[in-house]
Amino acid sequence: MDSPPLTRLIGVDASRAVVSHPTGTENYSRRLVEALLNSDSAYRWRLYLRNEPPPGFEGAELRVIRFPRLWTHLRLSWEMALRPPDALFVPAHVLPPIRPQVTLVTVHDVGYLRFPRAHPVVQRLYLDISTRWNVRVATHVLADSEATKADLVSHYGALPEKISVAYPGYDEGLGPVDDPTVVEQVRARYGLGTKYFIHLGTIQPRKNLSVLVSALSALSPDVSLVFAGKRGWLSDDLFSRVRSLGVEDRIVFPGYVPETDKAALLSGALGFVFPSLYEGFGLPVLEAQACGCPVVCSATSSLSEVAGEGAILLSPDDVAGWARAMNRLASDPELRADLIQRGSANLPRFSWAKCAQNVIHTLESLGV
Repeated sequence: MDSPPLTRLIGVDASRAVVSHPTGTENYSRRLVEALLNSDSAYRWRLYLRNEPPPGFEGAELRVIRFPRLWTHLRLSWEMALRPPDALFVPAHVLPPIRPQVTLVTVHDVGYLRFPRAHPVVQRLYLDISTRWNVRVATHVLADSEATKADLVSHYGALPEKISVAYPGYDEGLGPVDDPTVVEQVRARYGLGTKYFIHLGTIQPRKNLSVLVSALSALSPDVSLVFAGKRGWLSDDLFSRVRSLGVEDRIVFPGYVPETDKAALLSGALGFVFPSLYEGFGLPVLEAQACGCPVVCSATSSLSEVAGEGAILLSPDDVAGWARAMNRLASDPELRADLIQRGSANLPRFSWAKCAQNVIHTLESLGV
């Protein structure tokens, strides 16, 4: 009697899933790994990490590999040579030089090509080289959006059939905070009034926040802006702009906002404003929609694709248009309610479980 076939082993580079203060790609890696482990797939999972993981990675074989530098290129490659899995999935980094025959990698965006001045030269070169490498050597590529897929085809000559779109999910534990006491406590913690617009994300030129600073002068004097996120590359220009316009007292820079405060800050806002010049996906749009916060965002790159009908879409450089939209939200409760309803209706298109199933189906299609 023949023995049953062994379950195929999928290795996952989970090194970016275990970091403090995760940003977009790290959050993607963590949530997707958790969803893969919670799926009903017959695959076995082996996670490669640089540090001990927090709870949530139960059900996988863990390979904690401590190595000071060039972890992917040297140490993960060595692991692949010694104990290769049947396939390797890299959700948030670069494929190692030594790897199994079947590889799957996620490419999140090519913003460094569209807006090179928004990145340090060394970082831009590394991103370009690593993305080119991923697209060339991977068996298959996942893209966060149709916009990113189109960029990979046009900029790197990738074959369209080599790329699948797998929309990321969002934190489905996020929801509107209906308790006014909780909202007021969080407002007080950050020194906010009752009328403010909020932006979530790293403060950097690509986010185009100077448009909002310029629009602020056309808003009521009791309306403020909250730019929640850590300072990034070339952020000094924005702070200089704020000082030159004399609006320091109307803009709050709280820095990185913990997850425990995010929902209340969004729920208490007049609206979420996202004038970004380029996004591979734009997860903060979904987070705002989940928290019942009306969305105004750019009609660029993936943002119209992600926001669906649940947002006011504008040209990122239309200062007057942003001012008009924000004034409307501040004065028209019916518009706010309509955007909240349409944003909520948009959310079922996205989940980490769906993203995980896309990964699994892709692996199956590759014969793993």
